[in-house]
Amino acid sequence: MKKMMLVWALMLTVGIGSSFAHFSETVSQEVVNAFKKDFSGAQDVSWESGKTFAKATFKMNDQVMFAYYSKEGELQATTRNIISAQLPINLLADLKKSYGQYWITDLFEMAANSSTSYYITLQDGEQNVILRSNGAAGWEVYKKEKKAI
Repeated sequence: MKKMMLVWALMLTVGIGSSFAHFSETVSQEVVNAFKKDFSGAQDVSWESGKTFAKATFKMNDQVMFAYYSKEGELQATTRNIISAQLPINLLADLKKSYGQYWITDLFEMAANSSTSYYITLQDGEQNVILRSNGAAGWEVYKKEKKAI
């Protein structure tokens, strides 16, 4: 769970405007080799590197995906953006029931540690809410913040 939280924090940092640099000198060959082994059919691969993680953006089966690696070449997580219709049925139903007045600004699926989680950012006129789900068990509030007026 700690590893998943660390990866989530990393992805929030990356999404908000990170300290990542272009890959050529900063991603180790060990990480690149691990990626090639894990995703042999990947296309259009690009890299970004931070202090503790490297992020690969790539296409596989016509889907843009992201893979996060430790500096030692260990795969930490894989993510992909999805649409709400791709959520498990009970998560989608719970979302419509509890947050029907919100609109979705971000939704992605994360595979890490042999489990799948979903993260969604919702907005209404007054606030932003980030929810997470471990598997298909239901949503929990990860973060809420009022919009600046």
